[in-house]
Amino acid sequence: MRETLQLHLGGAWFPVCFRSALIAGRGVAALLPDGRQIALFMDRAGRTYAIDNRDPYSGAQVLSRGLTGTQEGRAFVASPLLKQRFDLETGHCLDDDSVTVTVYPSRIAS
Repeated sequence: MRETLQLHLGGAWFPVCFRSALIAGRGVAALLPDGRQIALFMDRAGRTYAIDNRDPYSGAQVLSRGLTGTQEGRAFVASPLLKQRFDLETGHCLDDDSVTVTVYPSRIAS
């Protein structure tokens, strides 16, 4: 059986994509059944992250195309438009404490 990335939504785990669609350090966008877009990431250690794909500054669905990095051991993605950085675990903007994006629990399962 192939491994899948799953999100915890509405009290249950929901399969989103095959693990093979994820490349360490690069984002993938996915569409949820309710129409929301999410950005999926996997780091080199195999940890997965899922956040809203919508950049709160521009309103564009682009966070999955952002550059990933780390700051003080915390994984982040930088918006490809205005370059604000969002912590992949908490959703907090590292450049503006008043802004966050939604984070979704994720896991790899067989």
